[in-house]
Amino acid sequence: MAESGTEREALLRQEYHGQTSRIRWHDLQTYYAHGSVICVAPGLDLVEVAVQLGLDNVAGFQAWTESGEVAPVNDQQALAWYEANEELWVVVAPPWVLVQHQRVT
Repeated sequence: MAESGTEREALLRQEYHGQTSRIRWHDLQTYYAHGSVICVAPGLDLVEVAVQLGLDNVAGFQAWTESGEVAPVNDQQALAWYEANEELWVVVAPPWVLVQHQRVT
């Protein structure tokens, strides 16, 4: 029996929630070197972005990339995170590693 879109979405959401964790930037260097690290703006739900990626939501991703809310980590940001060994929220949505910086107040 084929999986419905809502069932797939629920399964992806559950999977990504279970895989989300905080990781130091130094531990992500290999993925960054391969161009696999994507930055998600703090205003977005990291897991929801991963779910939409898994569902191949092209229109949603186009809107996020055009607004700059989802973009590859640039060299300047990577250097700043490297120097601070910043801790980031991370979820792996193959082949991408989605990261989100959230300051603790």
